[in-house]
Amino acid sequence: MMNPEIKILPEKKLIGKRMQMTLSDNKTNELWKSFMPSRKEIKNNITTELFSIQVYDKSFDFTKFDLNTPFEKWAAIEVSDFITIPNGMESYTLPNGLYAVFIHIGAASTGAKTFQYIFGTWLPNSIYTLDNRPHFEILGEKYKNDDANSEEEIWIPIKLRA
Repeated sequence: MMNPEIKILPEKKLIGKRMQMTLSDNKTNELWKSFMPSRKEIKNNITTELFSIQVYDKSFDFTKFDLNTPFEKWAAIEVSDFITIPNGMESYTLPNGLYAVFIHIGAASTGAKTFQYIFGTWLPNSIYTLDNRPHFEILGEKYKNDDANSEEEIWIPIKLRA
């Protein structure tokens, strides 16, 4: 299937909105509907790329994938600084580190297949293991939500196996 590009991410400053959710009670649409109209209030953004970030607890087990385990999800955009943060938004610093970057092509609703491949096939057969840092997707110019030609980058935090 797909081989990722291994990249070192520099630390990034982001401004956005966050919500607690679980996979069984997924509030992603609600989060983005809340963020998108107000993103124009962020004046110091560096790019137009959108960041969809998942912050999991250290105990989150990707091999068991419990649909009821809570995590924090962010809808955010990269900024140059945290001097001005619009009302109702918060700052978030994405730490630097090593990532496996996959390109998901297809509707957002077909993403589960890509994630199953990443965690079920690629990761166990690679020289890497998951690192405890945020997972995220970058939604750039080619992202079209539920369009079959949509493209997004999936960033998985990794480290070399011990």
